[in-house]
Amino acid sequence: MYRLGIDLGGTNIAVGLVDKDCRIVAQKSAPTQVERGGEAIVETMAELCRAVCETAGVPFEKVESVGVAAPGTVNHTTGVVEYANNLPFHRFPLAQLLGEKIPCGNIHVENDANAAAWGEAVAGAAKGTSDSVMVTLGTGVGGGIVIDGKVYSGFNCAGAELGHMVIVAGGRPCTCGRRGCWEAYSSATALIAMTKEKMEECRKTGRETLLEDLAREKGKVSGRTAFDGMRKGDAAAREVVDEYCSYLACGITNLVNIFQPEVLSIGGGISNEGDDLVNRLMDTIRKERYGGDVVTPCRIRVAQLKNDAGIIGAAMLGTGKEEA
Repeated sequence: MYRLGIDLGGTNIAVGLVDKDCRIVAQKSAPTQVERGGEAIVETMAELCRAVCETAGVPFEKVESVGVAAPGTVNHTTGVVEYANNLPFHRFPLAQLLGEKIPCGNIHVENDANAAAWGEAVAGAAKGTSDSVMVTLGTGVGGGIVIDGKVYSGFNCAGAELGHMVIVAGGRPCTCGRRGCWEAYSSATALIAMTKEKMEECRKTGRETLLEDLAREKGKVSGRTAFDGMRKGDAAAREVVDEYCSYLACGITNLVNIFQPEVLSIGGGISNEGDDLVNRLMDTIRKERYGGDVVTPCRIRVAQLKNDAGIIGAAMLGTGKEEA
């Protein structure tokens, strides 16, 4: 039997056919084109589901379930997207509408970050565990929580907004309206802002730095700029990386102390720094985690599924305890 996973984003819709070993055997994508409205988006999702099955030569009768990873507040019990700020969904009955267009009555819908965390729990960095947390470092800071083999989303399905815990009271403004949120210090957007601030500081003081040259070579300042400069021995770049990692480690330690997961995985673009990033965080985490060396420590890992986490996590919704 197979499962279909749909990763619904504001820019693209990706659909994958996933086998019993959590491997994507066929995949297709199409632009979301949000301006078309919800009904047209659902029709594209259905078309991609049919196309993926046709490409793989798998009849729909062999598709056990369909899962959708959708942004926003998602009621996984009803399959309704209550609200999504980058999609035309408001109390939108996504599971029902999709079920009317494809021959499968077993349809699950979950928040996209939660689905990615579930993917890592069943097939990635946290495979074999029952308690895990995934953090994604991209434009914002997102993530998901798995407790006792079940995705946790709170009584109102709006939980696990990990990026919006405050780590600096009265600090940098966040897009959510608060100040000092972890997202404002540990997202790729925040790292880029810190890098630009350091470049401006160096320009004003006449301090030499490679950051300007690295940004010019790539045509922009990115989340890699400071890390690349640090690897080349640039002192200003190292200061940016040290500051960024101190904030990132603070938030991760908070999550470890609150949830004590067996594995905490780090995904998103910044995670491409790999084990070097993890090693930089561990000194702070070891010093500040509750219980120190007395309790069995959480393992900090780089997420394994990368861009496939949403598809695989969505496809595997409804399996194991998660369906409870």
